[in-house]
Amino acid sequence: MLSVVIFCIFAPKSAKMSSSISKDDLNWRDYLIRAALIIASVTIIVWLMPRRNHFNFNIEKGRPWIYADLSAPFDFPIYKSDEAVKAERDSLMELYEPYYIYDKEVSGKQIRQFYKDYSDGIPGLSNDYLSIIANRLSDLYTQGIMSSSEYQKLCQDTTRMIRIIDGKDANSVQINKVSSVVSAYEQIFLDEALAAHRDILRKCNLNDYLAPNLTYDKNRSESSLNELQNSIPLATGLVQRGQKIIDRGDIVDTKTYNILMSFKKESERKHENDPRLSFTILGQIFYVAVFIICFTIYLSLFRKDYFELARSTAMLYAIIVFFCVLASLMVSHSVLHIYILPFAMIPIFVRVFMDSRTAFMTHITTVLICACILQHPLEFIAVESAAGLIAIFSLRELSSRSQLFWTAVLITAVMAITNLALEWMKSSDATKISISETTYIVINGLLLFCSYPLLYLIEKAFGFTSNITLIELSDMNKALLRKMSEVAPGTFQHSIQVGNLAAEIARKINAKSQLVRTGALYHDIGKIANPIYFTENQSGVNPHEKMGSIDSAQMIISHVTEGIKLAEKYNLPNIVKDFISTHHGQGKTKYFYVQYKNAHPNEDVDELLFTYPGPNPFTKEQAILMMADTVEAASRSLPDYTEKSIRELVNRLIDTQVAEGYFRECPITFRDIAYAKTVLIEKLKNIYHTRLSYPELKK
Repeated sequence: MLSVVIFCIFAPKSAKMSSSISKDDLNWRDYLIRAALIIASVTIIVWLMPRRNHFNFNIEKGRPWIYADLSAPFDFPIYKSDEAVKAERDSLMELYEPYYIYDKEVSGKQIRQFYKDYSDGIPGLSNDYLSIIANRLSDLYTQGIMSSSEYQKLCQDTTRMIRIIDGKDANSVQINKVSSVVSAYEQIFLDEALAAHRDILRKCNLNDYLAPNLTYDKNRSESSLNELQNSIPLATGLVQRGQKIIDRGDIVDTKTYNILMSFKKESERKHENDPRLSFTILGQIFYVAVFIICFTIYLSLFRKDYFELARSTAMLYAIIVFFCVLASLMVSHSVLHIYILPFAMIPIFVRVFMDSRTAFMTHITTVLICACILQHPLEFIAVESAAGLIAIFSLRELSSRSQLFWTAVLITAVMAITNLALEWMKSSDATKISISETTYIVINGLLLFCSYPLLYLIEKAFGFTSNITLIELSDMNKALLRKMSEVAPGTFQHSIQVGNLAAEIARKINAKSQLVRTGALYHDIGKIANPIYFTENQSGVNPHEKMGSIDSAQMIISHVTEGIKLAEKYNLPNIVKDFISTHHGQGKTKYFYVQYKNAHPNEDVDELLFTYPGPNPFTKEQAILMMADTVEAASRSLPDYTEKSIRELVNRLIDTQVAEGYFRECPITFRDIAYAKTVLIEKLKNIYHTRLSYPELKK
């Protein structure tokens, strides 16, 4: 829900609308958005936080008491353990007698029906058998008949007693003294006179005249059961105020364990009815708000650009809220140990899609918020902080699936070692160290293996693109790349070469090398539509010779729009589509523009006919691709490949791009551009280096 709210808040405005908003309005809008994020996050987290924080001790039977000496702050009973209470209740169940109401009307009704159905007698038998059968039915109804299903539940213990209510009387009867509908039918033939004519009587369907006359009395039965169970005392003693419970370092034996658990139960009961609960909630609000505000200030100061992207802000705040809420629910319901929750996923997700510093800040903010609801906050902070640091260090650059596997292994190992170190610090006897928390940490590590499929879900939910996805898109066997290699082989080779140059520049200036390499592979896919119109795919035939300059320019420009169409058809990520639309920016097809100007010197030229739709590059990686693409394409037209000619070409082309303002909208510096020139010159020198001529063998 939070991510949906954030997306609504950050819904992009049209250019016309944004241009009409003053700078002050934008500032106020930013403040309101950030305030809304803080209020929404704090409200959701605090709303689901547990309130029972009065008892902050972890009780483990057979382990030393690691806290200070403990005395009773108030009188409280020593409750029996749940197992002891259950055993006593099970023993009392032997005395429990369920109530059944005896219905006298059933007997008379069924016997009258029998006489009515056989008023002419039973074929093959004398009329005396009517009275014999009626008497037998009367005896069975007198004893009592109950439904077969209820009888099966009770008859397993033949000594079991039930209580039959007949009017104002309630008599205890052994279960084997009554019958079920099925057993009553068999008892009819116990009479010797009837047993001899069993075959004839079976045709009479005597079971039609057997119906339950004992009905379960739910109200009386449950009242009797509750009264019986309530007779069991739940406490075995009393601890008075000021009485010593346990000293620091003492072993928690069974008796002390029961006293401590009783103290815990009574403390929580008192805390629930404590009128100071409102102060607890107020404290939680202040505590959570401090960390959420600090996190927001960090983003405002050091990662301001994230507020410009709805998906970035949505993911960061949604992750914090999700893990805090999940931790609160686990603690509130005591379903699982907190170490099972894989908090290390937070820095993994943020590091993959954003940066290391933000990953650490997001992780530590979440851990510190969750620590206030735990019994061992310092131990939790230490273990989870170590796990988060390892996650960040091991994912400096995600380039393969195996990295996530080894990251999960390293995180698990570091958490286990940190937890073991804390255990040794608390206990001098290594043999008494519990392995339960280590087991939880191992389960945590197994859950971390789910990071890979969850990365895919986060990509789709928030519109990110991970390095793994980029690597998969760079596979030459992808349908679109394979099609380009077959239809436009020259363009394909050009794209590979541009990718190599651009990736080398990106590594030099600390940009995203995998992103720019993938963007380079797809930046010219629009040429698939009409490959023959592009020089690198021609083999002696140039269709532009028979076309006008404007038509030729439009054909060249169309590879950008065709590329966008193909990218949408093959579901390429938006970040890759941006390379297609920006690799020429809003530049001109200069060859045809100059050709047209020379042919029409006195005519006003509509420059839009020769201009790419753009936009200009707005990221460092897009600027790198534009430089590498322009230089690589132009380098093929050099008459000779010397260091001087290559250097002059690179400097001239990139200086022209800078002068024409292609890089004004992207965060690339003059220093980055200088490094890019150096890389391009060195790489082109290596590509087009002079080879030695082999001597011919003299005859």
